[in-house]
Amino acid sequence: MGLIDTHTHLDSFARRGELPTVLARAKSAGLEAMVTIGTDPDDWTLYRNLARENPGFVHYTAGLHPCSVGVDWAGRVAELEEFWGGARPPDALATDKMRPEVAFHPVALGEIGLDRFHLPKEAAAAAEVFGWQRAAFAAQLGLAKRLGCPVVVHSRGAFAECVEVIDASGVEWRRVVFHCFTEGPDEMAELTKRGGCGSVTGIITYKTAETIRAAALAQGLDRLMIETDAPYLTPMPHRGKPNEPAYLRHTAEFCTGMFGVSYEVFALATTRNARAFYGL
Repeated sequence: MGLIDTHTHLDSFARRGELPTVLARAKSAGLEAMVTIGTDPDDWTLYRNLARENPGFVHYTAGLHPCSVGVDWAGRVAELEEFWGGARPPDALATDKMRPEVAFHPVALGEIGLDRFHLPKEAAAAAEVFGWQRAAFAAQLGLAKRLGCPVVVHSRGAFAECVEVIDASGVEWRRVVFHCFTEGPDEMAELTKRGGCGSVTGIITYKTAETIRAAALAQGLDRLMIETDAPYLTPMPHRGKPNEPAYLRHTAEFCTGMFGVSYEVFALATTRNARAFYGL
């Protein structure tokens, strides 16, 4: 059983001409699939093309990242709806495999959410941008509800607000993942009691990540997904270097000790969870 990188960003590798080598290293490291995450109109089509070129190995999402949200957010969300609306909801995959735009449909909407870390320093400007983020988040959750698709959430410094907006949206929580989960067990409990889940990155291998490890253990292996968030958040022993999907194996090997299971058991559980969540 191989691993699935449930959240990576392949655009920088593709634009530098490095992607074939990166994908080959990922396969050699035991990955059987990955999900490259859309953040802006600039990468949605690129990722759809990568999925077509690497069927079954590269899957993709499309969404408007909170750091891509500006005063023109409504127009960008309309672009997203048009991108998704050209194809039908994921259920169409079973009945209409001949249409390329359906066969390589996004597997989730995201990443979307709220981010306080990158707000302007001036209070009034920060409040305005955060208001745009909330509005864009709510609008995209409305689209996800209509599509009935999974949702990938980016939450940085705004966990409570993200939960509040999702609660108000009516989106099914069992279809929601908080990627790069860096909160603690109490916040994880808020997700799990609603039916949502959190996925973990290479941060979990860092000495200072006791709280994240406690949250992952509280969630349990039957719900856990793992990711690289490449090219960021490189796990030990490569911390400080650019990350890539092949390094997911280091995170998996570290987690086997944490959960007290074999590598095979860990890979089977996390890969099963990823395939079920994304419908792979």
